[in-house]
Amino acid sequence: MVQGTLLALAVLAGCKQTEKVEITTTAAAATPAASKPSDALTVGFLYVGSTKDYGYNQAHAEGAKAVKAMPGVKVLEEENVAETVAVQKSMEGMINLDGAQLIFPTSFGYFDPHILTLAAKYPDVTFLHCGGLYTEGKHPKNVGSYFGYIDEAEYVAGTAAGLTTKTNQLGFIAAKPIPQVLRNINAYALGARSVNPKATVSVIFTGDWSLPVKEAEAANSLIDQGVDVLTAHVDSPKVIVEAAERRNVFSTGYHASQAALAPKGYLTGAEWNWEKIYTAYVTKVKSGQPWDHLVRGGLEEGYVKLSPYGEAVSPDARKKADEAKAGLEAGTLVIFKGPLKSNTGAEILAAGVSRGQTDIELEKMDYLVEGVKGSLE
Repeated sequence: MVQGTLLALAVLAGCKQTEKVEITTTAAAATPAASKPSDALTVGFLYVGSTKDYGYNQAHAEGAKAVKAMPGVKVLEEENVAETVAVQKSMEGMINLDGAQLIFPTSFGYFDPHILTLAAKYPDVTFLHCGGLYTEGKHPKNVGSYFGYIDEAEYVAGTAAGLTTKTNQLGFIAAKPIPQVLRNINAYALGARSVNPKATVSVIFTGDWSLPVKEAEAANSLIDQGVDVLTAHVDSPKVIVEAAERRNVFSTGYHASQAALAPKGYLTGAEWNWEKIYTAYVTKVKSGQPWDHLVRGGLEEGYVKLSPYGEAVSPDARKKADEAKAGLEAGTLVIFKGPLKSNTGAEILAAGVSRGQTDIELEKMDYLVEGVKGSLE
């Protein structure tokens, strides 16, 4: 599984709710003994799927590409590595055969037990994992974690979708109803409804991260019901975006840009910008600087971004989406604020109450907001 419950509650428990910066552990416990200045650094990247999937793995590979351009760095890559003992064998090969000193195992399921097993075995190698599973005082000092607030980009994409739809019906195809996925669905809906209160978002959960046949079926079913903007939270939105284009409806993307797949209907998308995180980490490890065990950020920090607007996005929609983006970057726009109800009518947040991006309660999300059609059952 690539996307799990991505942020461990204990990691962020001490964060201030108003903080809109990288969240880190103390720098004093930052760098393992092996991270020292070096003329050359060998860095390994492991992916659970194809690096040409127009999705999760491609986004990480684009970050690795930026690392390849750095002087004095050698990059190793291996794709289609299962979340089994296979990833341990791949990492050991990089360490023992190629001398890897820094490894980015990018899939969620690589962490426990695989990264933890090898981190104990190879204390002089740094392992940096995509997700939120590192806990200070519990996990090895040569392990770290990074992630981003991509629901900010989803909110902006939802704004563009809400002002483009002709039927006021948007569709969201998702893998599993876990908190991070629900956070994206709800942010997308809130963005759309902030500019178009008539807009609704119909959700279909496929049950797993990569089920192309079910994803295609879900896309066609939603379009048959009148949905004219589709988006997704699966490993690769490729078949969903292609189905939307084939059926002459609009789409917004996720993970990486799918604009090339839908030249007519692609509006924008919520993308990862791993380049910034990867180059920063490599720079610090290579020079022997302390590196942060836990890194988080959103639009302001440049860890997530928006795909360029497509031709179908009107000037007004672009203006409103840009305003939302600016508000999120400045910290003046809060996505989850009261009064807010679930789609079953339960009060989530009372008027005057808000939850900022670092609020730990958002990582317990177990609801769909008003305006979302779907069930968690």
